Amino acid sequence: MAVVNVNRKVTDQFYRYKMPKLIAKVEGKGNGIKTVVVNMVEVAKALNRPPLYPTKYFGCELGANTQFDKKNDRYIVNGSHDPDKLQEILDNFIEKFVLCPECENPETTLSVKVKSEKISQHCIACGYTGLLDTKHRLAQFILKNPPSSELDTVTPQKGKREKGKGRKEQKTNGEPISPPAEEPESVDRNLFGESGMLPPSEGSSGNLGEWSEDVTEEAVKKRMEDLSGGVKGLVMNDDLDKSAEERINMFFQFVKSKTANGLEGQEKDIIAEAERLDVKDKAALVLAEIFFTENMVQEIKKYRKLFLRLLHDNQKAQKYLLGAFEILVGKSYPDQLMSKVPHILKSLYDNDLVEEEVFLQWGPKVSKRYVSKEVSASIHKKAEAFITWLREAEEEESEDDEEENKNDGVQFSHTKNQVVVKEEEVAKDDGSDIDIDDI
Repeated sequence: MAVVNVNRKVTDQFYRYKMPKLIAKVEGKGNGIKTVVVNMVEVAKALNRPPLYPTKYFGCELGANTQFDKKNDRYIVNGSHDPDKLQEILDNFIEKFVLCPECENPETTLSVKVKSEKISQHCIACGYTGLLDTKHRLAQFILKNPPSSELDTVTPQKGKREKGKGRKEQKTNGEPISPPAEEPESVDRNLFGESGMLPPSEGSSGNLGEWSEDVTEEAVKKRMEDLSGGVKGLVMNDDLDKSAEERINMFFQFVKSKTANGLEGQEKDIIAEAERLDVKDKAALVLAEIFFTENMVQEIKKYRKLFLRLLHDNQKAQKYLLGAFEILVGKSYPDQLMSKVPHILKSLYDNDLVEEEVFLQWGPKVSKRYVSKEVSASIHKKAEAFITWLREAEEEESEDDEEENKNDGVQFSHTKNQVVVKEEEVAKDDGSDIDIDDI
């Protein structure tokens, strides 16, 4: 299957982000003519988006109805459409709903807040977080069909029906259509290819009875190389039978040995090992101990990408990071870091390592879990100014959102840039309010 660059403006043949070239087939005649996007599931998987989204985008741009047959992987645009034209429209979809506006990297995820009607985009590569334009018709479709409920359509399981669902599961713009005939459950065409039979191995005469999987040494080696790190991590190992403390110590030794000559290029292996040992949440404690010193404020930015891979959308891991922060401030470097508590917390917030909600939960809770209760109380007292600033910024955003909804104005997300703007506005109105940068 031919592949193309995800961002086709990039002409480098060694560009790492590839996707299958769109394959479209026209079916039917007259008023019943339609275009089936044959490999929509594979394309959508390469873009990390549900296949419904680009299909619906085609319909929006072409003014055509679309049909989604999730169970049988059929994604249809009514009418006859040229594949090259669809590929150009897909490029526009990628630019609007996939590529990061900062680094133009496609390693992005979507997060939908249905109540506030906001769609935020987060880039795992550079850490950018911002809002998508909700004026496009597809944005309204995404709000009604958020990724969390649609991503499972990328690899559907055939032969099983979800509880409570009837026979009419396919949709045409929200309306059910008649389901096509089902294949027997015992048949898995992914194993056989389009011909329905295994290809002959090298040296076979071509007789049906001799057709089997190629088990030559070269073929086995090639298949092992093709295995992704994630699949390799699924191999059963005895390490999971060990206690949590033993696995944490194993992870500590692994990271120390991996980064003996520097961290560059080791991030993915470190996260993969944390997942293999099932210590991804507590791994923040280990990484903080290894990489953070009395220069923690500067080091947060230096090691941001590694910690983002661990902490993004993982509030439990973020809470462990705050535990590590208390250890560093209260035990490891109290003389150097205690006075810098607000600056450290602000740096964790600005670099998207800890979410606002986690900070607000942590703020009022003095605990002796990581340090003594007296030391924890001192740390939390130093953090009061930052927590107060964060809470007031949240209240201002809530008030502004209500006002914007009344005026049908532009909506903004609670990003660090917005908070800075609001902070400046507050400073102009009332000099008595807290300025986090002066703490």
